[in-house]
Amino acid sequence: MKITVIGASAGIGLECTRLGLEKGHEVATLSRRAVPLPDHPKLRRVQGSATNAADVKTALEGADAILVTLGVKSPFATTLFSDSARILLQTLKETAASPTVMVLTGFGTGDSWSYNSLPMRLFFSLLLKAVYADKTVQEQVIAEGYQRWEMVRPGRLTRGPMTGRYRTLDTLVEGMTVGAISRADVAHFMIAQAENPGHLGKYVALTY
Repeated sequence: MKITVIGASAGIGLECTRLGLEKGHEVATLSRRAVPLPDHPKLRRVQGSATNAADVKTALEGADAILVTLGVKSPFATTLFSDSARILLQTLKETAASPTVMVLTGFGTGDSWSYNSLPMRLFFSLLLKAVYADKTVQEQVIAEGYQRWEMVRPGRLTRGPMTGRYRTLDTLVEGMTVGAISRADVAHFMIAQAENPGHLGKYVALTY
């Protein structure tokens, strides 16, 4: 199948790209920086911006699934996530395409905020409140404007190995615990869902 990874130069996006190629898929990447992987006959790189319609259109060509794995290094207010979501939907509308769209956000976006532990709520309030506010808008834009989507909300990310063994929680329940999970295992989930989406229209928390 053909998979497009938006935000593929590092972190989970890079892990998704690597795993997708290992599993024999054609992978197109969109990122500002060069994707640090060797040349591959099934890898198509688009160096550009997720908020540039022309770049997005080029990266989405023929995609069966789109993995949005954007991230920022700064804790300051941003509109990257919401702006890119609007560009993505406009591009899909113009091309009349309907691939599965999986959006990586994080546990703490939207209505999952109050289900975090007190230490995590304090952490988000102090360091990531502005970023997660825009990720919440990103989720809303996609959910209200498109049909085939999954929101991926991992807990605290680690550099651990891919195990393929983790919990997927698509219902918010009082007292639930969402802790650590490796970036590699988040990528494992996203590629598996690209191949066979089983949580359409759901907000899926990932944790060990």
